[in-house]
Amino acid sequence: MRVVLVDDQALFRAGIRMVIDSQPDLEVVGEAGNGRDGLDVVRRARPDVVLMDIRMPVLDGLAATAELLQDAPGDPGPRIVMLTTFDLDEAAARAIRQGASGFLLKDADPEFLLAAIRTVHAGSAVIAASATRELFAQSTAQTQPVPASFQDLTEREREIFALAARGLSNAEIAAREYLSEATVKTHISRILTKLALRDRVQLVVFAFEHGLA
Repeated sequence: MRVVLVDDQALFRAGIRMVIDSQPDLEVVGEAGNGRDGLDVVRRARPDVVLMDIRMPVLDGLAATAELLQDAPGDPGPRIVMLTTFDLDEAAARAIRQGASGFLLKDADPEFLLAAIRTVHAGSAVIAASATRELFAQSTAQTQPVPASFQDLTEREREIFALAARGLSNAEIAAREYLSEATVKTHISRILTKLALRDRVQLVVFAFEHGLA
C-alpha cells in the first residue's frame, strides 16, 4: 500500500514514516509540508492512502482534500484520512462530508494508525473513537429534516442503519441481527447507495445531521 504524508511538522512526518516503513505491506512514497505541495506529490506519486493534516500553511488540509476529490469525478482516487490534534474538530466533520475516509488524532497509537491505513485501503472508514459522538453532535447542533430518500430504506435496512450509525462493525451487526456478515455487507451497500453516501463515516454524519442517532 502506497502512502503519502502531508503535514507541516517535519519531525512528525519523520516519525510516521518510520512507523509505516517498518511494515512489509506499507510504503511511504512521498511527503509534503503544506497542502499545495501535497497536491503535487499526490498527483505525481498516485498513492493508495493520503494522511492529510487539517491545519497547514499555504493551503490547508480541507482545501487540499476538496481539490483532490474533484480531480477525477467518478474515480475513487486515494483514500484520504485527516490528521488533527483536537478531539472535537468541526474541520474533521467538514472533511468527512467532502468525502474524506475519516480522521485520526495525531497522538493515536502506532498500531491504530497502521490498522487505520489498512482499513481505508480496504474500502472502509476510520474515525477517532474518543470523539465520535461529541464531534458530530457539536457540528450538527441544528438537525436537518430527514430527506425523502431515507423513506426508501426497508425496515431491515433501517435497523441496520441504526446499528451502523452507533459504530457497530459488520460482524457485530450480524451477530445481533442473526445474519451472515455477507448479508450485512449487502444491506450496508444498499443503504449507502439509497442515501447517496460514500462510506460508513458519512453514514454516521448523516445520522447525526438528521437526528437519527
